[in-house]
Amino acid sequence: MNAPTLGLAAYARITANYWAFTITDGAIRMLVVLYFHQLGYSALEIALLFLFYEFFGIVTNLTGGWLAARLGLNTTLVSGTLLQIAALLMLTVPEAWLSVAYVMFAQALSGIAKDLNKMSAKSGVKLVAGDVQGRLFRWVAWLTGSKNALKGLGFFVGAALLYTVGFQAALVLLAGLLVLSLSLAVLGLPRGLGRVGGKPKFTQMFANSPAINVLSAARFFLFGARDVWFVVALPVFLSATLDWNHLQVGAFLALWIIGYGIVQAAVPTLIARKGLDPTGLTARVWALVLMLIPVGIVIALETGFDPGFVLIIGLGVFGVVFAINSAVHSFLILDYAESDRVAMKVGFYYMANAGGRLVGTVLSGWIFMTHGLVGCLLASSGFVFAAWMLSSLLPRGPAAGPGIVRT
Repeated sequence: MNAPTLGLAAYARITANYWAFTITDGAIRMLVVLYFHQLGYSALEIALLFLFYEFFGIVTNLTGGWLAARLGLNTTLVSGTLLQIAALLMLTVPEAWLSVAYVMFAQALSGIAKDLNKMSAKSGVKLVAGDVQGRLFRWVAWLTGSKNALKGLGFFVGAALLYTVGFQAALVLLAGLLVLSLSLAVLGLPRGLGRVGGKPKFTQMFANSPAINVLSAARFFLFGARDVWFVVALPVFLSATLDWNHLQVGAFLALWIIGYGIVQAAVPTLIARKGLDPTGLTARVWALVLMLIPVGIVIALETGFDPGFVLIIGLGVFGVVFAINSAVHSFLILDYAESDRVAMKVGFYYMANAGGRLVGTVLSGWIFMTHGLVGCLLASSGFVFAAWMLSSLLPRGPAAGPGIVRT
């Protein structure tokens, strides 16, 4: 098998496993929310169920890249998939066992599994893409975009399974999907993928590249800008203020994620310029565009336009531009990272991503309580402003070679 075919075959295996995992990740989130609401859990208790899921995303991204460098991406991919299977099966116990603490622990495992899988998949793409111009950008955009679209699909899958077969049976079916994925996809990857010679030190997890540090900080604010309105404020506003029912709220959020993923996968076609890959300047330009959108939504809401119409159109535009920003960032981290340390650098970068999500989630609830949805949207614009300022420090040109960035 020649090198291009081997790279494509490995990429297909990585993508297939990532797809299966992502469907279960979206489904389990919807299953937990709907089922425990059905059991009478309060909104605060349900929110707490996901606290460790987000927190351990930060911890996993910090340590997962180091483990991948020592053990290989095969090991971390398999470990992440097995942990997700365990997390699913943990929730199949009798209803009396499902205390808040027990479910939080299961969700912590799921959070660890998710970020092990994501870090391994995106690092693996860097290693199998080869040196063909534009291939890395196309492959990582497709992987990330399809993942987000399928996570939205997972929301529907979780709700449909809960309605048709019930909570426990749904979890068993999802675990079976991952077992199948593990046997067909992950175990066929090249051995030792991403493993570094010697024994990398844990301190090497912290990036010593100014470009990676700046990009990671920008990523923190970029994803905080999304979750500060998306996680709590928007669904509560749609339900309590606009009187949307749960089905309408869930459908809107799922369709937003699916649309965001489709756009993200298409970004190389949308913004490609004569085959040139994105640069730090690209990130800065699109951050500036994104920063203006929440302000525009606030102006439209305060002017008296129909809030439902404004949010559907405004947040749809936000999703398109946010998808472009995210795809550019996802390419740049792989472009900046050295091939022999890619898992460690990607892990550090997605630790910042998880931190932004955690802070955005907490602020979403607090700011909405004190300043409403308008306050959350203004905070979102402020977060993007910080990402824009940081992006101005990124190299304006492409990477000059593996791990070398032109200034």
